[in-house]
Amino acid sequence: MSKGPLAVRWGPAPTLAPQAGVVQTVRVELANAGTVAWTDQTRLAYHWLDARGNPIVWDGVRTPVPHLAPGEQAAVDATVRAPMPPGPYRLAFDMVAEQRAWFSELGSPMLSVDLDVARRAGEPLLDLPPQVEAAPDWAERVRAAHAEGYGVVAGAIDWNGARRPRALAAYVPGPGRVPGFAGPLLAPSVLPGVRLERLEDVEGLPAYAAPRDEPWVYDGRIVLKARPRSDRRPG
Repeated sequence: MSKGPLAVRWGPAPTLAPQAGVVQTVRVELANAGTVAWTDQTRLAYHWLDARGNPIVWDGVRTPVPHLAPGEQAAVDATVRAPMPPGPYRLAFDMVAEQRAWFSELGSPMLSVDLDVARRAGEPLLDLPPQVEAAPDWAERVRAAHAEGYGVVAGAIDWNGARRPRALAAYVPGPGRVPGFAGPLLAPSVLPGVRLERLEDVEGLPAYAAPRDEPWVYDGRIVLKARPRSDRRPG
């Protein structure tokens, strides 16, 4: 155990059953085992590691902790987002002094527990206008992406019309995922509990802003087939 100014003593490892990409609250017992009081810059965080201790997600969500004097202890409700995709991981809780160092870098041990991160559960929700239908493999691809941990899954638009509207130029079916896709998500599949900001329709298709606090994906292989609405004016 480190005897320096910044050190932590952990209580028992918490019990949790994580699902890929999902946030949960975990109670962590800890004590200030160092020689200086903890301030607003002292936070509880975590890392997700593989079985050999290699970092998969190093810099987890920060959780504030009480201003503990040396020797004082507390139970903290930590916010933890599970990694993606599902599989075996090691969750390692760590303390950080912002702009200074991780406690583990100073010799204070982390609180580690080996876990199997499960596939993300939930029945996809989709609101399609009448002029849109899903491609034959749409459901299979969407469910696989949700199971990886994505709360929102969106894809391309196959336009069954005389001319593809300019507004759909970014939604041509393609070979795969587009990281940081810049356009609105058109008729996305959403898991229960996830809320999206509604935007103005694009060519009669419901459009939403990508979420800021939820894993999401745009995949050009996930295709919805759309045809012009009967009330659409010629372009």
